[in-house]
Amino acid sequence: MTQVSMRVDGVSYTDDVEPRTLLVHHLREQLGKVGTVVGCDTSNCGACTVHLDGQAVKSCTVLAVQADGAEVTTIEGIAGQGAPGAALHPVQKAFHEMHGLQCGYCTPGMIMASIDLLNENPNPSEAEIREGIEGNLCRCTGYQNIVRAVQQAAGEMSGAATTDTLGAQA
Repeated sequence: MTQVSMRVDGVSYTDDVEPRTLLVHHLREQLGKVGTVVGCDTSNCGACTVHLDGQAVKSCTVLAVQADGAEVTTIEGIAGQGAPGAALHPVQKAFHEMHGLQCGYCTPGMIMASIDLLNENPNPSEAEIREGIEGNLCRCTGYQNIVRAVQQAAGEMSGAATTDTLGAQA
């Protein structure tokens, strides 16, 4: 066993882990962060995307020991630092309002990837959004409403109302 310490959603944790434990399994099984889902275990789907020191990573490709000393943000931690009843993050709100989800399985990872994209590019084009989320698979939506949701969130986060390139008022 190896001892790791990390901040997850603003809370400090120190745990003993097997050196081969993936971050996704540590988050879910030891810390109870079940919003971070296990999709494919091969890094193809992106359902397990979290922010590691501010960057989106697929947590099935990171060992828990690699996150020692890091700041990890999960889907549970983006709305008001995870406080019960806190307001939704603008990306979460936009996914809800623009129907950017159906079954919901990919949604946590898709939202985390979208937030990372908007942190790097606050006003992405449709093509840049599609490129920014290409590592996250959705088998239900066809991506149109996901793109619209990211465009709406970009407008809300920048404080300006915009019309997206798909013709919908954001």
